Amino acid sequence: MTPETDRVLEMLSVALSMENKGKSFYEKAIAECKNSLGKDIFTKLRDDELIHVDRIKVIYAEIKGGENWSEAWKALNPDHDELGAMFRAIAVKNGPEVQVDAEDLEALGIGIELEAAAVKFYQEYLAKATDPMEREFAQKMILEEKDHHHALTDMHQYLSNPESWFEEMEHIGLDGA
Repeated sequence: MTPETDRVLEMLSVALSMENKGKSFYEKAIAECKNSLGKDIFTKLRDDELIHVDRIKVIYAEIKGGENWSEAWKALNPDHDELGAMFRAIAVKNGPEVQVDAEDLEALGIGIELEAAAVKFYQEYLAKATDPMEREFAQKMILEEKDHHHALTDMHQYLSNPESWFEEMEHIGLDGA
């Protein structure tokens, strides 16, 4: 194998480990979360991590088998457009009267940290990527991990202070009047 192939396989191994760690965390969060909104978001995130794991496995098998990057991984996509928009719609439906548990907020904080680390990992990897398909993969992962991070951050703010969240999101009373 070439040094380039070794670099890609090493990155994919680290990425697989990171995505599996995220999947395991979200599975635990689903089981322990007391808030149904949290359970829904953690379930979507877990499902996305499963897709990420599958993507990485497809690419790893190709590269390990001596093949070049292909478009096979592109068929593995989350079943939602933008997680943040989905969360905001659910939050608006639930309104400002939401019950929250301190452990749920702690889980959100951990999820935020995991997603921020994933964004950083894929950004660092993108800087080293040489193959156009490899770069596209890294960019796609960055976009999806940022979407996860934003949704978790938004949800943390909503559950920490729903009234403030509604003021900010709906721009209620923020017109300077």
